[in-house]
Amino acid sequence: MKQAKGKSSKRGLPWFAWLSIGLGVVTIIVLACILPTGQTANLSNSSAAIVDQLYAFNYQNQEFIDDVTDSLESYGFQVDLYQGDDVSVDLYRNLPEHGYKVIIFRAHSGLVQAGGQPLKTSLFTNEGYSRSKYVGEQLNEELLQARVDEGSPYYFAIDAKFITDRMKGRFDNTAIVMTGCSGLYLQDLAQSFIRKGASTYLAWDKTVGLEYVDDATITLIKNLCVENLTIEKAVSKTMEQEGPDPEYHAMLKYYPQQSHDRTLKELTGGLPEQNES
Repeated sequence: MKQAKGKSSKRGLPWFAWLSIGLGVVTIIVLACILPTGQTANLSNSSAAIVDQLYAFNYQNQEFIDDVTDSLESYGFQVDLYQGDDVSVDLYRNLPEHGYKVIIFRAHSGLVQAGGQPLKTSLFTNEGYSRSKYVGEQLNEELLQARVDEGSPYYFAIDAKFITDRMKGRFDNTAIVMTGCSGLYLQDLAQSFIRKGASTYLAWDKTVGLEYVDDATITLIKNLCVENLTIEKAVSKTMEQEGPDPEYHAMLKYYPQQSHDRTLKELTGGLPEQNES
């Protein structure tokens, strides 16, 4: 197995998180896995974003940031990076208004379960949980209380309902790449992003190891941007090059099916005018 630079050496371990819904009354298990954080770049001129929520959990990977940024810039995008305290509830709430064409979430995500059955998918922020904040969203179960393991502090996490009901504005044919666990085990997050204006959503269907998914995401973005492959061909080639997750057998998938034969440029409505030939 490959050891990627700048990553935690604990390859293959699943990242488990516990969620409590609605002011901490009901406790349920979340299968949380990868992703976060840093400094915010100039919003006005950028067209792609990396939301690195895992950075704050000592899962820094500068090689990932550099390689993904290089691929995006080679395609004509300017790139903003969000890390640390920048990865907040309000960042997620305001994302559609920034006009990004590509958003890559390097973040913990997982399945909310009750009675052993998965109910929905959650996406972590780095904002510490408080019962007194966002009370309406908590009561509506649009914001969850989440933690990575039993000894870690709680953070806010969002769900599909938050995306459709609380995010401001609409995405502009944005391509969403979700690198956390089980981002397409259910289709709830995928469907909510598409309803909100995104054109395609790519994610893994099971638990993933951190080093594996970082490497595979670098490969995916190169296939989309450097090779200019369609979504279906980029996913297929990435799986040929990286294989499924070696421990959890997670596979990279995309949604909706209609996006299969289109390139990133076609899906996002083209690049800024100065990058056109």
